[in-house]
Amino acid sequence: MGEIRLPRHMFLWCLSAIHMFAFASLYVQIPGLYGNEGLLPARWMLRVSSKSVLEQLKDSPTLLWFGPHLGLDTQQCMELLSLTGALISLMATAVPVLRDCRVFLVLWILYLSLCQVGQVFLYFQWDNLLLEMGFLAVLVAPINMPWPSKVCLHDNVTFWLVRWLLFRLMFASGVVKLTSRCPTWWGLTALTYHYETQCIPTPLAWFAHQLPVWFQKLSVVGTFVIEIAAPFLFFSPIRRHRLTAFYMQVLLQVLIILSGNYNFFNILTITLCLSLLDDQHVNFWLRRPTPKTESSSLQTLLSGLIVMLEVGVYALLAYWTVIYFDLQVDWDKKSVSSKTAFTYFEFSGFLKAVTMPSIWMGVLSVTWEIITAMFKSACVRGVFWRLWSTIQWAVMSAATVSMFAISLVPHTFIEYEANSNLWPGIRTAYEITDRYQLVNSYGLFRRMTGVGGRPEVVIEGSMDRNTWTEIEFMYKPGNMSAAPPVVAPHQPRLDWQMWFAALGPHTQSPWFSSLLHRLLQGKQDVIRLIQTDDSQYPFSKQPPVYLRAHRYKYWFTEPKEDGSYPQRWWRRVYVEEFYPTVHLGDSYLEHMLVQHGLKDKAPLRRGSNAWLPLLLRHVGEHVREMPAPLLLLALFSSTAMVCLLNSLRSRAHHHQHESHQDKHMDKQTTNASCSNMAEKDEKKREEETKEEAEEDELIVEEDATMTCEEKQEEDMSLEEREVESIRKRKR
Repeated sequence: MGEIRLPRHMFLWCLSAIHMFAFASLYVQIPGLYGNEGLLPARWMLRVSSKSVLEQLKDSPTLLWFGPHLGLDTQQCMELLSLTGALISLMATAVPVLRDCRVFLVLWILYLSLCQVGQVFLYFQWDNLLLEMGFLAVLVAPINMPWPSKVCLHDNVTFWLVRWLLFRLMFASGVVKLTSRCPTWWGLTALTYHYETQCIPTPLAWFAHQLPVWFQKLSVVGTFVIEIAAPFLFFSPIRRHRLTAFYMQVLLQVLIILSGNYNFFNILTITLCLSLLDDQHVNFWLRRPTPKTESSSLQTLLSGLIVMLEVGVYALLAYWTVIYFDLQVDWDKKSVSSKTAFTYFEFSGFLKAVTMPSIWMGVLSVTWEIITAMFKSACVRGVFWRLWSTIQWAVMSAATVSMFAISLVPHTFIEYEANSNLWPGIRTAYEITDRYQLVNSYGLFRRMTGVGGRPEVVIEGSMDRNTWTEIEFMYKPGNMSAAPPVVAPHQPRLDWQMWFAALGPHTQSPWFSSLLHRLLQGKQDVIRLIQTDDSQYPFSKQPPVYLRAHRYKYWFTEPKEDGSYPQRWWRRVYVEEFYPTVHLGDSYLEHMLVQHGLKDKAPLRRGSNAWLPLLLRHVGEHVREMPAPLLLLALFSSTAMVCLLNSLRSRAHHHQHESHQDKHMDKQTTNASCSNMAEKDEKKREEETKEEAEEDELIVEEDATMTCEEKQEEDMSLEEREVESIRKRKR
């Protein structure tokens, strides 16, 4: 992997936003689900005992034990925790400096505290996934110190755990579809039922349901390829393999988002996919220039071999897909036929053959990251910084290895032999940490439900037992003319549990008796879970005297023969009675409440008039007036606007800094050029002076030479005259 600074920042930003969605979505539903007059009061999960707070935390790790010390009951303490989590995650989304490991530790503790008393309404795989990702964020996020610190060189090591979690999630989700022996997955017909039988479909699900059967079966083949085969590309040393796997996973998640309301689960998965990216690819998205390096002939040859290997892997993947799913193109019908060309026994052999190698693949990959980070830490300049970097590397590497080791237990749940061969110490460590949900097992859409029609429970109320009125929920199908809603990333948890309740008898959903009991009592907190708009609830003025529930089978309508769309989205058929007619004090209802421990045994304590409970009550009254999807959209829009303004401000500051640097460079260049000109002029003057001095010296030398010669001539003439005079005298 290359540098991952930008993908890591994106991961932490997305996870902060998802925490905001999760806390805010749960906050508006707490009174109806867990309130003192809700469906499953949370106070029943925290029995008063003589144990100390530390012993209570050991039994159930939740901050709700501290509620009485603050003068709060369990409902108010849950509201305080969720409201605090929403505000902290909102600020972390808007302010980069708050995306610190300590902040994510607080968010993880808050959400874990809520899940400890969440009961059936918080038993979803995405809640477990959010807890596991939240704890990984504690290791991935930086430790912002008061003093300036250098880049953490262990980032690739801890960020590798995110990639490993993505592998476990996707591989297990694909494997369980086949190990469950569900005939729709093996027959490649699952998507012909999925769009209309999922919990809360979107309007696009109706159109997706109308696609031809051959395309639906081919889509199932693509799902198996993306979830079972593609995850092995996550650890490929070839960068383009990882990028291809990234786009394959994101494509699948986007299609699921468009066709179904799965709250924040798909956003969580896309966030995990960011671990497959590097700074170079993110800069490519941002259209930032990247420095080009000159390649030698050896590097060119090596890159050519890598391209050949990359294409070979794609070709092998396509070949196996064609062979094992018997893909054949029918040019006359313009379709592609497909079927599973392998047996359950053969798939079990394949699973046994790849489970242990997948573990060793993870071992080699994390070892490479640890060794690479070790060498980087050893190359840090300065004794102090090298020591600090080495300590960080040692601690984070140990934490990474520990998390990887205990994750092998849930990872091998898909294959018994591999799970039994694990070292007992790893299994013991997993059992010790299981209550904190640090690692979890996954396997989404194991079996396709509603093959013979979508089962749906419809509650009816009456004042006289003769005229019955249906009670419509805001999100789940009921009214056949109402279009499917778009509610993600909000999760209406009662609507989701109504979908599960319809799959079996009401005795498998004890909370349903509590729901009817609260509706007969006219409890407003529970009614708001069904309808926030009083005008849409038929018994807003007076609670119904009688209630009953029937089971129906729902199907999407079909387009008309002329191709026009029908007036209704759904059609339904009555199946059977789901819950008999009951009223307050009814013996059957009382028996069900007592049998499941849902009957209030003690009167409620009087609410406190302290400032904190009053503040929580005041905030809740105003916030819950807004529909939850609109509330989440408003929160996200506000944080996105703040992030956009910060980005524009930082960009303007960056441009201003660059212009200042350019001016400074221009000034330096001008000064340098002026100094260069002055130096040249001075050199020129020195050269001219030197030339003049040389000329003067030549002249002086010439003059001196001329003078000597003249003197010699004069001396010679004097001597000649003296000789002449002597000669004359002798004569």
